[in-house]
Amino acid sequence: MFPILKGIRVLDLTAVILGPFGAQILGDLGADVIKVESPDGDNMRPIAPLAAPGLSALFANNNRNKRSVRLDLKTPGGRRALEKLIPTADVLIHNMRQEALDKLGFGYTAACALNSKLIYCAAVGFGRDGPYAGQPAYDDVIQAASGFAGLFALRDGTPQYAPSIVADKVTGLHLVYAVLAALLHRERTGSTPGYVEIPMFEAMVAFNMNEHLSGATWGDAESAGYQRAVARGRRPYQTKDGWLGVLPYTPAHWLRVLPEFGHPEVADAAWFKDPTQRSLNFEKLYDMLVEALPTRTTAAWVEVFKRHDIPHAVVALPNDLLIDPHLRAVDFFKPNFAAETPVVRTLRQPVGFADLAITPDLPPPLLGADTDAVLRAAGCSEAEIAAARIE
Repeated sequence: MFPILKGIRVLDLTAVILGPFGAQILGDLGADVIKVESPDGDNMRPIAPLAAPGLSALFANNNRNKRSVRLDLKTPGGRRALEKLIPTADVLIHNMRQEALDKLGFGYTAACALNSKLIYCAAVGFGRDGPYAGQPAYDDVIQAASGFAGLFALRDGTPQYAPSIVADKVTGLHLVYAVLAALLHRERTGSTPGYVEIPMFEAMVAFNMNEHLSGATWGDAESAGYQRAVARGRRPYQTKDGWLGVLPYTPAHWLRVLPEFGHPEVADAAWFKDPTQRSLNFEKLYDMLVEALPTRTTAAWVEVFKRHDIPHAVVALPNDLLIDPHLRAVDFFKPNFAAETPVVRTLRQPVGFADLAITPDLPPPLLGADTDAVLRAAGCSEAEIAAARIE
């Protein structure tokens, strides 16, 4: 944990991946993150594999540096407890349907009436000003709607989901910078920027279409799609005994390896010498990789690419990363928890701050473990704590 956000309190009313992932980053940066959970807890808690009841790997990897408060917001005692917590917070984030939270009495206007300096952030499926507003949305739905799954169809003929929870995590990163920008705005102006909305659909469209807007940037709606990114030849390449990712990118790269691929004559071709024409003929270059790499072993090609300073990497599987020498050297999976926990490996914050000392992390909390202490510190009486307690 870095002490950058020390003194900032975040009420995390989120579940699944998007919100917890983003809130964990804020916790990694030193914020005091209070995870407000339903009576059953975050629905990632029971997903196998588990180290203990309610402590799954998915939950652990998205909820360190948080304290858990268990409240039933459908009861008067639960709502009263949250009303006491909101004035103590700098930020409230949620990923519920806004209408549902409004009905519970914790919409933007109601929450800010309790705390005029509160930064209120809603991570939603679709922006509130469009016709999809309020529709349910999960990662798979957004991968489909945003065009991300369709990118695979442009290359392979069939849409596919990425084997990763991409939409949730991309949107979670948008949530983090939105919170940080809002905090900076409040610091500079003394006021909040109003209702902060982080819609999954728009976030993923922005992510996907950055390069794929392509010719539509200039008004040609028929030419959206960055063809190099969806070329069939742009993929890991099979060697004689494995797979390699390699990208000779600059002209100098290609000039060094064209003889290795058996095509030194390409260096003199007019299309290769002209940057724009070369960008239109990328498939010819990819075809050379597809044809050449199966002729040698992975180790042989690694030696070639190292010698010529060509960007490359052996294709890794998840288990390979656990023994990767670079990740070991930087202690990427090494826990730094302040208390005992069954977590043997975790994913440390990848961002570094050279002149800031790292302090121990809070382990992922058991459901409701901090309820009484947090409510007591927020000014709840023992009767109010008892009324909020879930048996």
